Amino acid sequence: MKSRFWSRVRAAVETGLHQQITRAGLLYYCTTLLVAMAAFASANNLLFLILAAMLSTLLISGLISRLSLASLELDLLLPEHIPARRKIAARIVVHNLKRWMPSFSIHLSGLSGTGFDSVLYFPVIPGGASIEETVELYFARRGSHRENSFQFSTRFPFGFTERHIEVTLRRDILVYPSVDPQPGFEELLTAIAGEIEEHHRGRGHDFYRIRPYEAFESARHVDWKATAHTGDLQVREFAREQEHLVVIYLDLDTAPDQNAWFEKAVDCCAFLAWSIAQTGARIHFLTQEFDIRLPEEADTYTILKYLALVRTAWGKPPAGPDDENSFQIVFSSNPERMGSLGWGSGEARGARLFGLDAFAGPDSPQPDAAGPNPN
Repeated sequence: MKSRFWSRVRAAVETGLHQQITRAGLLYYCTTLLVAMAAFASANNLLFLILAAMLSTLLISGLISRLSLASLELDLLLPEHIPARRKIAARIVVHNLKRWMPSFSIHLSGLSGTGFDSVLYFPVIPGGASIEETVELYFARRGSHRENSFQFSTRFPFGFTERHIEVTLRRDILVYPSVDPQPGFEELLTAIAGEIEEHHRGRGHDFYRIRPYEAFESARHVDWKATAHTGDLQVREFAREQEHLVVIYLDLDTAPDQNAWFEKAVDCCAFLAWSIAQTGARIHFLTQEFDIRLPEEADTYTILKYLALVRTAWGKPPAGPDDENSFQIVFSSNPERMGSLGWGSGEARGARLFGLDAFAGPDSPQPDAAGPNPN
């Protein structure tokens, strides 16, 4: 009972003070204690005057440092799109709402999870003014960062104590998966790009039909053999060239103990979707709960926003493919099941299936041995 009481008292004191004694402060406190002992032992008025001055200095120091930190507000201006594991430029704005008093010697640092690991120093923040600084932020993981805590601290005026206050920005910061190449990702993209070109080669020049010539058409498409056979001008028509369609399927039916593999798969999906979209190819991105086409329905950032928050859905089976002319990239902890559903099968399909062994090697992701070979 007594220990619980003292723990509450100590917690209340620490919460109210938010300060730490510095080495200079410890020396000053020890000196004050010695002067107090000497004053009471000798009853010397001069020592009492010195003790009073030293105690007044402590009180003034605590009051001024507290006032320096009072009424400080923080605003964080972020870019619209934030990928993980990439340094981004942001702006921090510090407002001093005290119009009658400046704040001196202010340090600003970020606590864990804010992405801000450096310390800003403001010698003085005038009363009623705002100061803006450009900083670099770095988020190590994807997801929604909802509470970002920063800390103001100061040792002004005498450096006896370091007083600090915490400021929490209650704002949702959405961090995308990393779109930068990780070991092996670039080699994978190069190999897939070659297979996509091979898969779609010649589709825009396939023969479609021979039809009668229409007025004002170019003569270079006239089929002279058919014209001589029928006696009328005939034109050779080709199938319309279509842009490449790449299907990326992320299987969410992953066991809870396979989260490390799933995070790698999410990063690889983000990298491939971002890189393939830059080439102008059409993308059909699928999971058990998400289905979107680029660029008809959305842009690449829509996929990245989904991947920023995606979680595994253990026990939710995937569906089969619905497009026979696409190139398929499938990430699944059970590639045999994906193959049985039709992913990667059929003469008109090219595919890459990646299973649990895809990210085990030190160099590059490899297609699962049990999955089908690319056509």
